[in-house]
Amino acid sequence: MITNEIKNIYKRNKICLQLLKNELFYLYKNGIGGENMNSKKALIFNIQKFSIHDGPGIRTIVFFKGCPLRCLWCSNPESQKNDIEITWDASKCISCKQCIKTCPQGAIYEKNGIKAINKNRCIICKRCTEICPKKAFDTEGEYKTIDEVMSEVLKDIDFYEESGGGVTLSGGEVLYQADFAIELLKELNKYGIHRAAETTGFTSHDIFKKFIENVDLLLFDMKHYDTQKHEQGTGVNNDLIIENMKAAVDRGKDIIARIPVIPNFNNSLRDAEKFSDLLNKIGIKKVNLLPFHQFGQKKYKLLQREYKMENVPQLHPEDLTDYKKVFINNGFDCKI
Repeated sequence: MITNEIKNIYKRNKICLQLLKNELFYLYKNGIGGENMNSKKALIFNIQKFSIHDGPGIRTIVFFKGCPLRCLWCSNPESQKNDIEITWDASKCISCKQCIKTCPQGAIYEKNGIKAINKNRCIICKRCTEICPKKAFDTEGEYKTIDEVMSEVLKDIDFYEESGGGVTLSGGEVLYQADFAIELLKELNKYGIHRAAETTGFTSHDIFKKFIENVDLLLFDMKHYDTQKHEQGTGVNNDLIIENMKAAVDRGKDIIARIPVIPNFNNSLRDAEKFSDLLNKIGIKKVNLLPFHQFGQKKYKLLQREYKMENVPQLHPEDLTDYKKVFINNGFDCKI
C-alpha cells in the first residue's frame, strides 16, 4: 500500500515538473510582461491549406512546434522539440563542403560521407541553408505573431464559409503554447471562423479549461487506455489526459476521440473493447481510428534521429474492419 502511494506521488510530481517546464519555456520565448499579445510569437512549423481531415469542411491547419509526449510512432518528429531545427537531406548533397567552411561555430562535420550537426554548437544562424547550392539544409520552425498567422488564415475565409470549414490548431501539442493559442482562437472567433483543436490534453487543468472555452470542436488524441502502456509508448502516463477529457465532456464540448492504431501496442480486439469501456465511462461517443503509417519515416533521417518503428508494417483501413466493429457494437459513431 505504501509502495503504491509513493509511486503515485512520484508520477504526480513528474507530471508537475513537465508542465512547469512547458510554462517556463513559453515565458522565456515570449518574455514576462504585459505587452500586447500580437507582439508575442509562437513557434509554428507549418500552416497547411485546404485540409479536409481535421474537422468539418475545408480547413487551414496551424501546426505548433513542441510536444511533451514522445510517441514512438510519431509521424511528425519535426514537431517534437520546442526550438528551430536544422535538417539535412543526404540525397541533395554534392559534398562541396561549403557548409563546413561557412559554419561559424564549427557545428557541421563529415563522417563517412555523412554530414552531421553538433546540436550543442549550432546556434541556428542558418548560414548553411543559405550557402548550400542544392538546398540540402533547411529549417523547421518559425516564430510568428498572431497577426502573421491570421493574415494567412484569412486568405481562405471564403472557402470556410462555403464549405462549413474553419481553422484547426494542431502540433506537436498546441497546449505547449497555450497562451498564444487562446488569443489566436479568440481572434478567429471575431471573424466567425469555426475553431477546432487536435490535442493530447496533456496540460494543467486550469490551462485546459481556459483553452476549451474557446474551441468549437476537440479532436482528442487517445493513445492507450492503460496508464503503464501509455507511458511506455509516449513517455507520459495518461492520468491527467483522462481527467481533462472528462472535464471537456462535463462542459458539453463537441469531442471526437482519435485513436492511432499501432501494431503490437493497441491494435488487438481486446484493446478495442478496453478503449470502448473507457470512452463509454467518460461519455464520448464519436471515434476516429487512425491506421499506423510510415509517412514520417524520411523526416527522422532529415533530422538525423533514430526511428524505432522503421520495420513495422503499415496498417490500412481494411485491416481495421473488425476493430471498428467493436466500437460500433458498443454504440459508437466510429470512422476510419
